[in-house]
Amino acid sequence: MQNSQDRKRDDAAAAHAYSMAQDDTIDFGFQTVERAAKAGLVRGVFDSVASRYDIMNDVMSGGVHRLWKTAMIDWMAPQPNQHLVDLAGGTGDISLRFLKAGGGSACITDINQAMLQAGQQRAQLQRHAAQLRWCVGNAEALPLASATADFVTIAFGLRNVTDRQAALTEAYRILRPGGRFLCLEFSHVQNRPLAKLYDAFSFNLLPVMGQVIAGDAASYRYLVESIRQFPSKEVLADMFAAAGFAQIRVRSLSAGIACIHSGWKLD
Repeated sequence: MQNSQDRKRDDAAAAHAYSMAQDDTIDFGFQTVERAAKAGLVRGVFDSVASRYDIMNDVMSGGVHRLWKTAMIDWMAPQPNQHLVDLAGGTGDISLRFLKAGGGSACITDINQAMLQAGQQRAQLQRHAAQLRWCVGNAEALPLASATADFVTIAFGLRNVTDRQAALTEAYRILRPGGRFLCLEFSHVQNRPLAKLYDAFSFNLLPVMGQVIAGDAASYRYLVESIRQFPSKEVLADMFAAAGFAQIRVRSLSAGIACIHSGWKLD
């Protein structure tokens, strides 16, 4: 017999599947596109910025993303026997931090081959080659075995996933019982004066900086728009619960510019 947690998860999955079947379109920044087209469009964005991705994060966050990532790793407190799967792991920054903080091994997954190739060229990651695995994979349907990870993370990647609920469900699937999922993502600034300043910086300066740094204003404009289209921290917490996670906690960072969501797989 199913317990109440299983029934809630199955009911949420059925409701999500029905909703998906009724809606063939999805956001791509402020555009509305065919659902089947989004992954290819996102891939194009990251093909364009892969070689400058780490610089891009510095530009988009003013360098503060480094502090946010440190806060997430500190909250995880990695141990030598623990295995991490980092979704949309790109150039491997989270996995590197996990290993340097004492974690045992990591699998870096990303739908974008160019991003993984950029990460594989990083000298710091090459020094941890024995502890690393690289995997091309869609966060919505991972080519990984169930119940094999102690941690699953995704940093600044969930907003680019077409079916975010499916990605959360996959994170739950590959975690061992007692494992933990953490999502670090840009969020919505709650302070109105600060939000106005943040919007002015994001919409007016970032595309110009993207053009100067990467020769690509359009990709940076999409990334800014994708932040505004991402669910609120309350809605994302509900999505965690629908995927089966328990003991869900949310930490706001830098006045809500980013948030870390944490949830545990208890069974």
